[in-house]
Amino acid sequence: MEILLFILYPLALFRPRFILTALLLHACLIGFSAWQYGRIPLVGLHDTLGFLAFSVGLVYLVTGWKRRRDLFTYIAIPLILALLIGSVLSPAVAGPLPPVLRIIWFELHVILSFVSYALFAAAAIHGILYLAKKEPAAEANQYLLILVGYILFSVAMIFGGIWAHLAWGTYWLWTPKELWTTIVWFAYSLYLHARLVQNWSGPRVAWMGIAGFVIVMFTYVGVGLLMKSSHEF
Repeated sequence: MEILLFILYPLALFRPRFILTALLLHACLIGFSAWQYGRIPLVGLHDTLGFLAFSVGLVYLVTGWKRRRDLFTYIAIPLILALLIGSVLSPAVAGPLPPVLRIIWFELHVILSFVSYALFAAAAIHGILYLAKKEPAAEANQYLLILVGYILFSVAMIFGGIWAHLAWGTYWLWTPKELWTTIVWFAYSLYLHARLVQNWSGPRVAWMGIAGFVIVMFTYVGVGLLMKSSHEF
């Protein structure tokens, strides 16, 4: 069934509203996986890359539903497909979760993390749009997406601390993933400080938003591949 996603998502390149059909199928696949394994599929690169692709699609649906074919579509849809390819090529984690992961705070932590990642991805795309076309709306959209993503990401970090405390008896483990997650938070804090306090605008903040997403992807994929950590997202 996953192969159908590689047919439906590209159709949005020709008609953006096809994204709705792709997302409905994607949601069904996530739901089926949850029913099959008795858990939300949020463990390992197979699950999380697929969920991130779905989240990017949802953000695209909200922000790009009325858009015609443009640079936003031509970047967002290939990004979704790249994430799906990574998901398909990664081994799936089958079966129930270990007790340490069967905690509601874990699921909330992961879901909010990836929704915020998707918002940061869309913000980076709007930054590219601004740099390419100097559209004031693109700069405003980047700011709004980062603001919402920052709030959700901050809440996700709090939930992650609660999960860590319940699972290991400490709110902080000093793993590379946690350190880089903090760097992500500071990167977007710096963006918001520059935007709201220093009144920066234009290409400087657009590049900051793009750089923030690069840090996000390194934290998500790069740290897990290059450094030992307690989780893969």
